[in-house]
Amino acid sequence: MAMVACAAAAMAMPAEAQRSGVDPPTGITVEAKPIAAFSVRAPDQRRFGMVEYLGGLELKSSHREFGGFSAIRVAPDGEHFVSLTDKGWWLTGRIVHEGARPVGIAEAEMAPMLGPDGRTLAARGWYDTESLAERDGWLYVGIERVNRIVRFDFARQGLLARAEAVSAPPGVSHLPSNKGLEALTFAPRSGRLGGALIGFSERGLDADGNLKAFLVGGTAPGQFSVKRRDDFDISDSATLPSGDVLLLERRFSWWTGIAMRLRRIAISDIAPGALVDGADLLFADLTYQIDNMEGLSVHLASNGDTILTLISDDNFSILQRTVLLQFKLVYE
Repeated sequence: MAMVACAAAAMAMPAEAQRSGVDPPTGITVEAKPIAAFSVRAPDQRRFGMVEYLGGLELKSSHREFGGFSAIRVAPDGEHFVSLTDKGWWLTGRIVHEGARPVGIAEAEMAPMLGPDGRTLAARGWYDTESLAERDGWLYVGIERVNRIVRFDFARQGLLARAEAVSAPPGVSHLPSNKGLEALTFAPRSGRLGGALIGFSERGLDADGNLKAFLVGGTAPGQFSVKRRDDFDISDSATLPSGDVLLLERRFSWWTGIAMRLRRIAISDIAPGALVDGADLLFADLTYQIDNMEGLSVHLASNGDTILTLISDDNFSILQRTVLLQFKLVYE
């Protein structure tokens, strides 16, 4: 991933940002409190479902735009990352580790996301940025409410990259304004989907009550559905090294509180018109160290382990937390 180089590109262009009348990229301090145990009831437990807990952090910052993180992508180096808020701001930084355990955040910067004309996305009313995918140094972003997909040349322009529109199937624009495009990931180029961009709705339902999803570009563009089970909605997605798709799902009620689930969808099952389902890898509720989990990233560690990184959206509420969690996928 080209995110390692993007910070240097952003640092070289503060004057351009000021001429455009927007806030330039700003270095921030992120306080990180370690989360030693994932289970509140069994603090010594490390294995949960098909994952092993590596560690977590509760994150805070005094920057006025810090919070509301809806997506994250971790670079192949396992350290540098880019995240976005649902109010149209970037966060970049580096996850500091002791062994495999995350212990802090360094080199953090924030900047507003820019539209095609150099104004902020928020100024255009495109502020509900919810999903993030990366390919060849370009970051693809899904915007809920307006249900659009845009992309940014992040490798070359960093935090000052401007959005470019991406064509999407007509069904994307017909999704509900507040339960629309929530997750993006890419299918493998070498597979039968030809590297299509896969978009998932949070709770855009088809006639049978299942979750709408879309194949954008590739060899077989079109629409398919994900079986909706147990009142869970989709909050993010990522592609595993095998090519299968991992879904992060979320459920909330005033009676049971928040819960999250990871579900694996076989890439071979995805096709226009298909109804797909998959095995659950992890379930967690408020007896675990979670919050409103919205962001998911997958990368391969240098030893070949598949590492999952999750981040929560605190809705800019003092009653919620920004939580970053890391797990190792266990293959059995």
